[in-house]
Amino acid sequence: MQQFDLDQGYGGAAKLGLIVLSTDETLENEARHVLAGRDVSLVHARIKAEADVTPEALKMMEKRLPEVAQLLPEGLKAVGYACTSASTVIGPQRVAELVRQSHPDAAVSDPITAVMAGLHALKAKRIGFVSPYVKDVTAPMRALLAQNGFEAVSEVSFEESEDKKVARISEKSTLEAIESAAKTSDCDAVFASCTNLRSFGILEEAEHRAGCPVISSNQALLWHLLKLAGLHAEGWGPGALNKL
Repeated sequence: MQQFDLDQGYGGAAKLGLIVLSTDETLENEARHVLAGRDVSLVHARIKAEADVTPEALKMMEKRLPEVAQLLPEGLKAVGYACTSASTVIGPQRVAELVRQSHPDAAVSDPITAVMAGLHALKAKRIGFVSPYVKDVTAPMRALLAQNGFEAVSEVSFEESEDKKVARISEKSTLEAIESAAKTSDCDAVFASCTNLRSFGILEEAEHRAGCPVISSNQALLWHLLKLAGLHAEGWGPGALNKL
């Protein structure tokens, strides 16, 4: 038998995990922009998500989470459940409990938790809110933000309920929505919600036009996972948040 050596494999700096929606076509692509050339391993598992986004459909993922989390390998520093609206409906604490059934030593995040951590870091309280979804989905997020001291002073929504279409919303449209949300009312930052909404190509321009920081779900989640893994990742992604 050929002799061989063992080492730590990919991700000498940190090993991270993501639970990605079956309907998501954006997060993994934007994550590559952040982690390309970095000594960080990022592994994914997919969770079934319904095609139409409603609070009831989002809640259905709660039962699926433990089984999907088991599909991720052991030894991860941090795990992210990558759905902003479902994390809100299920509850961030409950999400963490379900993930830690399989990964008891991992830090756990989700987009809404990461966004609030990012808003704290940016000292932003008055928020322009951009969402692709209908009001039944955005209302719980606005309520959770308010409970944690963040006031959504403006809202711009594409009022879409089909997740496949969200992945096709152009970055130009997202840029215009962010600019509109910032101009409607005086705000400290703009939050562009949804891991399936593309934004990495326009975040820097969006901040220039809005005159304030812009946080997207994917930007915040990746930033927060790297923080939780103990990495100094300044400049690893676009936007003011990644300059902290």
